[in-house]
Amino acid sequence: MAGAVLAAETLTPGQDDHDSLQSHFHAGISADEIEQVFHLKRAQPTLQAFTALFHGGSDGVLIRLLVLRELAADTSTSAFSRADINSKLSYLIPESLETVLMRLRSHGLLAWDAQAAVYRVTPMARNVLSALDTLLSMGAADDEAEMGFLLSQVAGAQAVGGVTVEQLKHLLGRLVDLTEEFRDAIASGSEFRLRTSQAKWHMACDWVEKGSQILRAITSDERADSATHKAAQAIGRAQSALLNMQGMFSRALNQIERQRVHLGQSGLSTTDVKRWLLAHDDLASLAQGAIDRPVMPMFITPAEMIDVAETELLTERNAVLAQAGLPEGQDAPLTVNDAPPMQAELDDWLARLADFANLGNFPSFQEEGPKTVPIQDSLLPASFAVASYRASMLPLLGDAAEASLQGATAQLARLPITFTPTDDMVKLNDPHVAAMSIASLTLDLDLNLESGPLDE
Repeated sequence: MAGAVLAAETLTPGQDDHDSLQSHFHAGISADEIEQVFHLKRAQPTLQAFTALFHGGSDGVLIRLLVLRELAADTSTSAFSRADINSKLSYLIPESLETVLMRLRSHGLLAWDAQAAVYRVTPMARNVLSALDTLLSMGAADDEAEMGFLLSQVAGAQAVGGVTVEQLKHLLGRLVDLTEEFRDAIASGSEFRLRTSQAKWHMACDWVEKGSQILRAITSDERADSATHKAAQAIGRAQSALLNMQGMFSRALNQIERQRVHLGQSGLSTTDVKRWLLAHDDLASLAQGAIDRPVMPMFITPAEMIDVAETELLTERNAVLAQAGLPEGQDAPLTVNDAPPMQAELDDWLARLADFANLGNFPSFQEEGPKTVPIQDSLLPASFAVASYRASMLPLLGDAAEASLQGATAQLARLPITFTPTDDMVKLNDPHVAAMSIASLTLDLDLNLESGPLDE
């Protein structure tokens, strides 16, 4: 009874395949309702033949095609015994040959005649090989337009009266692709791309001339349906658009010719130089012997960048006019040791901060509360430039590395003041500064008591 129940619940192969195919579609949509699915299912035997040949790795595909092509190429007989096959394919090891024969036989590409004990190449196998041979021969030919195979399929089908709309649509699609490719090449303005596309266009025009006769035969065929006539007419319009691109190529190349740049009186142009460079596979080899020593890159760290920026900020540099040669020798000029304006601003602001550090009074300073003032009370009043300069020096407060040095900035770093910035902004009632980041200066009383009042 258990075996009977199990048999009743087992799915048939066709039902299992249908469920597997249906899993790729949305719920509520049946795979059988799609027109292309119907056509592909009807061609299932042919598709299985291609699956038998091309399923798996590339090495296995080559061996299967090799065996089948060797047997189909022998027209002296239609039947092959196993001894004949072993002799014809003696360069293959027996195990690999046996595996390939079993696969071709199980998928209907080789037929086994048990009574005569011979193999025969099936008509399906010959059709598959014929299609592959046509594709391979067209691929090996000099067909950069890649229209030969499509046009040969249409011509062959028309000759036997079986051209289909799908074959015409494949040809139409290739014509549309070529037209868009040529338009992109023209729009690019690249001479090399234009000339490459123009050569491809000439080859496509050769195929168009060959296909025009086929299209006339299709459009004049009374047995062809309306869909075939429409597809043929669309191909004719696509061919006309393709042929009309000759003028576009000529105008684009003439425009490039007018804009060509020549290198002096040498007769060479930039196009000649580019063509010469493209002829070299390894451009780096052209630099051999041209450079005596490798280029040594120079790197600087942020610390050096700050030092240089500070020096440039605090030092007045005399403008030096460019001269044709080296300047003549001169005695060192006499200078007056006056502090530059920026140095005076730094000293003034440093005295203001030192006054706060020595418990001086700011407008918002209260001795009863914490010894903290808003940053705007220390930076203002001042012009926008002076306030910006003062604000740029605030990060030096408490900088141990800077405090170990000498100078005004080192004295600033040794002040017992803590700078506390935030990301928010506050609007100010000032004629020069409209808004400023919310920050504060806090007096470190412990440090101030240990070090004593600052010397001015």
